[in-house]
Amino acid sequence: MKVKAAVAYDGRKHFSIEELELTGPDPDDILVRIVGAGLCHTDVRVLEGGMDLPKPMVLGHEGAGIIERVGERVTKVRPGDHVVLTFDSCGACHACRGGNPAYCAENAALNFADSRGSESGAFRKGSELVHGHFFGQSSFATHAVARSRNTIPVRKDAALEILGVLGCGVQTGAGAVMNSLHPTEGSTIAIFGVGPVGLSAVMGAVLCGCAAIVAVDVLEPRLAIARKLGATHTVLAAPGIETSEQVRKLIAGGVNYALDTTGRAESTQQAVASLAPKGCFGFVTIPPGGLGLNMSTVMLNGLSVRGIVQGDSVPDAFIPRLIELHLEGRFPFDTLVTKYPFEKINQAIEDQAAGRVVKPVFTFPA
Repeated sequence: MKVKAAVAYDGRKHFSIEELELTGPDPDDILVRIVGAGLCHTDVRVLEGGMDLPKPMVLGHEGAGIIERVGERVTKVRPGDHVVLTFDSCGACHACRGGNPAYCAENAALNFADSRGSESGAFRKGSELVHGHFFGQSSFATHAVARSRNTIPVRKDAALEILGVLGCGVQTGAGAVMNSLHPTEGSTIAIFGVGPVGLSAVMGAVLCGCAAIVAVDVLEPRLAIARKLGATHTVLAAPGIETSEQVRKLIAGGVNYALDTTGRAESTQQAVASLAPKGCFGFVTIPPGGLGLNMSTVMLNGLSVRGIVQGDSVPDAFIPRLIELHLEGRFPFDTLVTKYPFEKINQAIEDQAAGRVVKPVFTFPA
């Protein structure tokens, strides 16, 4: 079928909106008409050449839409269902069978390498293959082909076009706190970097009942949003300022938990330095060259260090839970969202990089 898609090419730092041919669905596949798709930093990294993936490629991994067709072996969803698309997993490895799909043994192949090649869900431009299957979906297109493992049915009374952000960035931030660090009620936490992931973490900390939530960022407007979402304290990071000292001035003795979302070694080091003895540090992305942690500090203070992928989410349970909390008014992730017509995708990337918006969502005509 013919679709309109945003294509990433080698050597270009912008998307090209093109008409492509989409294959499928096969017997185990699901065809989704995309209603809305969120922009994640991973999409931008791939676009700009920061990850070595095959191109040309259709990216996008925070899709939400309506089922149009299902393969004959699909029983989980049916045409007309509203769904959120998330990361793919095999369902058969030790991690998947243990309820940890974010750590699937086939994670790289299923979500990044386009290991399915020209199978259902791939794109073509004439005779040329345009790679797909990004996070098992490639949702920067009017339609995507997904599978049961990464297709999450959701209730129809929620605003479908913005729900796609729950499939990666929001579930990563909220889940990093709610599922991974799981702070006890009345505990203290510092969140370093309050972009979309960090602000979702702030909301997660509020839901966990943290007594003090310290947001740290280089942008005052982001800190203002963090305060509105429930941060009790904020620290404006700047050159020459030891943010860990600022956190310790606010929270005597240091915080019980710290989360870094920036992927910067200096930030991870400051996050660890802000911890009280027996504190726990979590990180969701790795700085170039590694974390640079002083392991003597880690050992002598009895600290725990947690790498976190996708907020330790089991999407079939966690995404519907976040939607329920949102409809109850307890998880206002919609305040992060700015909508753009799909054709304005490059403008949205520019606006996000400039700090004018927090979380772009691309909308598609019916």
